[in-house]
Amino acid sequence: MKIALICTEKLPVPPVAGGAVQLYISETLPYISKDHEITVFSLSHPSLPNEEILDGVRYIRVDAKTSSSYSKKIKDLLDDNTFDLIHVFNRPRWVPLLSENLPNTGFSLSLHNEMFHPGKIPESKAIQCIKRVEFINTVSKFIADGVKKLYPEAADKLNVVYSGVNVEKYSTNWSSTGIANKSILKKQYNLLDKKVILHVTRLSPKKGTHIVISAMKKVVKTHPDAVLVIVGSKWYGKNEEDEYGTYCKNLCNDISDNVIFTGFIPPSEIPQFYNLGDIFVCASQWEEPLARVHYEAMAAGLPIITTDRGGNGEIFVQDVNGLLIKDYNNPDSFSHYINYLLSRPNVAEELGINARKSAVNNYTWQRVANEIFAPIKNIDPSTFPNKGVITNSFLDMENRKEPLNYDDFFSSEF
Repeated sequence: MKIALICTEKLPVPPVAGGAVQLYISETLPYISKDHEITVFSLSHPSLPNEEILDGVRYIRVDAKTSSSYSKKIKDLLDDNTFDLIHVFNRPRWVPLLSENLPNTGFSLSLHNEMFHPGKIPESKAIQCIKRVEFINTVSKFIADGVKKLYPEAADKLNVVYSGVNVEKYSTNWSSTGIANKSILKKQYNLLDKKVILHVTRLSPKKGTHIVISAMKKVVKTHPDAVLVIVGSKWYGKNEEDEYGTYCKNLCNDISDNVIFTGFIPPSEIPQFYNLGDIFVCASQWEEPLARVHYEAMAAGLPIITTDRGGNGEIFVQDVNGLLIKDYNNPDSFSHYINYLLSRPNVAEELGINARKSAVNNYTWQRVANEIFAPIKNIDPSTFPNKGVITNSFLDMENRKEPLNYDDFFSSEF
């Protein structure tokens, strides 16, 4: 099939400046491009050409300053004869716009956030989108349930496709590569003989960095050799600091020897940074769709402490491959679990081993790629009355005993 992937307007593909959606697309391309002819539309970037073909995938990058400008430019690049399916990432409100003049092209959607929330899309547009798409993939059951609660009519089109991680890029702390990475980074940050609590994040209140810092103030009383390493900055691809970043740094004044801010780290270097940690902490304060740092920490074989917010808890079994905190805004809950693992290295090791097994067995990009287009994998678009139309309505009618009524097939809802 000829498939277009429409990335969000924030960052380019490949993820030279970071971005969860961008990484998702980039990592699944080697697999889905084996079975389909893929074109990726994304934002332009100074380090990337506006158009290229790489490893059999065509990339078209658009220069745009606003979401509206980006979506309109993408629309101008689409026609009704080029693609069988257009798969839109995380922007349901674009589906009615992009499909406006493409009656013979199938559309589908991938949701990585609560993008059907009333504050993000008007009800009329949401219903238009749901009617127009063939299926909706979501990164967690939490996101799928949220859509279904708002729009029950979407239920049959929803598919939970958990994200993934390239397990080959992440070395465990017990591997020779992981041990070497740890040694290099510990020397670089002067952390020899220290226990490292790793916090890979964007510096945003909803990510809870201030909670982890407050927890560390209690941790160091019991484990003075513990150091919190905060990897990340305000936004992807930039080493910027805002009021929250300044607040977090000021919060560390009385434990400054036990906290390190690395600032922005390029995505290509992130995997080795996981080897710096002895414990991984995610402190999501909002109802997180399902933060991808969990998959990365799993792949690195780290014992994981995280909040049971949104979809985060869906990939964990308490005390087996991670520790879930329900009292998510209480620093004492974090300090309790951090101290617990620092005092019980055997428990921490077992959690890390089980986390790695979870990543290898359940959360590879190969598995993700197998599921992305599963709803239409057995359909040959050349059999359709008009090239590229892929609809559940067509499948239903195909199974009828009576002849197809093509007037019904091309009803106004599409």
